[in-house]
Amino acid sequence: WFGCNKLSVRHCLTFVTGLVECLCFAGAVFGWASLAFVLKVDGYFSSLCFNTTGVNDTQILDCSAQDEQLSLIFTITSFMNNFLMLLNGFLFDHFGTTVARLLATCCVSFLSSSPFPPALPFLLFPALPLLAVGGILFLITNMQVGNLFGSRRSTIINIYNGAFDSSSALFLIIKLLHESGVSLHAAFLFLSACSVVHVLRTFFLLPRTFIPHPLPDRYAYGCEQTTWFVKSVFGFIECLSLSEKTFRECLLSRFFVGHLLWLSVMQLRHFLFIGTLNPMLLRLTEGDSSLVSRYTNAFAFTQLCAVLCAPWNGLIMDRHRGKPRAAGETEQEADLRASVLSLFLTALQCVLFSLCASVPSLPLQYLTFILQVLNRSFLFGGIAAFISVAFPSCHFGKLYGLGMSLAALFCLLQYPCFALVNGALGGDPLYLNISLTLLSLLAFIHPLSVYLHCQKLASLRDKRKNTDFSS
Repeated sequence: WFGCNKLSVRHCLTFVTGLVECLCFAGAVFGWASLAFVLKVDGYFSSLCFNTTGVNDTQILDCSAQDEQLSLIFTITSFMNNFLMLLNGFLFDHFGTTVARLLATCCVSFLSSSPFPPALPFLLFPALPLLAVGGILFLITNMQVGNLFGSRRSTIINIYNGAFDSSSALFLIIKLLHESGVSLHAAFLFLSACSVVHVLRTFFLLPRTFIPHPLPDRYAYGCEQTTWFVKSVFGFIECLSLSEKTFRECLLSRFFVGHLLWLSVMQLRHFLFIGTLNPMLLRLTEGDSSLVSRYTNAFAFTQLCAVLCAPWNGLIMDRHRGKPRAAGETEQEADLRASVLSLFLTALQCVLFSLCASVPSLPLQYLTFILQVLNRSFLFGGIAAFISVAFPSCHFGKLYGLGMSLAALFCLLQYPCFALVNGALGGDPLYLNISLTLLSLLAFIHPLSVYLHCQKLASLRDKRKNTDFSS
């Protein structure tokens, strides 16, 4: 698979174990809807619920304040997940794989090994963000594995991002185990024991520094990498010296600004949908807990499909590899041209997903879940894949981290949006959903910009060819 028969067994083992790691651990926090259900059953923030008088003087339990606290936890977690990516990117670029992964293991183990009883719910505020930061570090250090597979580089990056999305199903498994009598603490202790696997993989199946691109002949890593350690460092320094663009030039380029806009508007839509899924289902089911549980499970199960959806985006971006390029066209220009379709389809999927999420129909939410996981797998795989083809590889960690950090600032709007729905809009998110759908249209600016750039380059090549022919 992906040429494993032509590569060393270690390359294939690195890929497969990285896939399992991303699938089982990296993006667990995005299964928040399942975890929030368990936390409510266990009574976290239940002291904020109070009895109130409803229609016909009936007594109902108002838990909107509890929902708001749980939503705030997810808002902070999703913000920290992205905002600290800048630090994570610099950490990875400057200290390498081993240091980044050991820090990730410590962060993930904090939640898994510590008891968080319902009487101390505020401990969830630091615990969930640490889990998110550790998970994203696992993803960043795994995406470089794509460099081992040459022409399938973008496909590997997208597969890992799809596995990252699918790992949100971890909290669904914890929810199902919880319903079978397994405590939340016992489930987290088991996850803590799995940290041993992360450490073993760090030292035996990944380099101390980086996997270079393009891959040198007879490249070694893991337990055979001693002689490659110094070479990798010097290779990184050489990239910094010889790359055509400095980090500042990359940062101020229209590609990075456009990519940031593309990411920010769609990520806000996804985070707001995930963070408000439980209250939305409560409203659409009129408080029927069994229906809420059924739809929450359906949403979590669809997240498993992200690992199946993501490779299609990678194949779209890699479809030109191995084919003859136009005369005078560089490999980077061909990569950019291939990325236009991916960027456009991702924006289109987001608009369709947002439209479905805006319709207050419970059965329609099954389609919403499908569109959401499809779009999310394209979105997060596309972020990394585009940066890897548009900018020098020595700036990848910093640009990826900075882009996600700046997008996180934009995503802080989700909490005031949630407060707006609960307050002025009386619990009905229709007008907010319409506004977010219109905002999502801004994502089409980026693929249009890249397309026009590619057309300009093609026009210049034709003009140069005609000039050479005339002379």
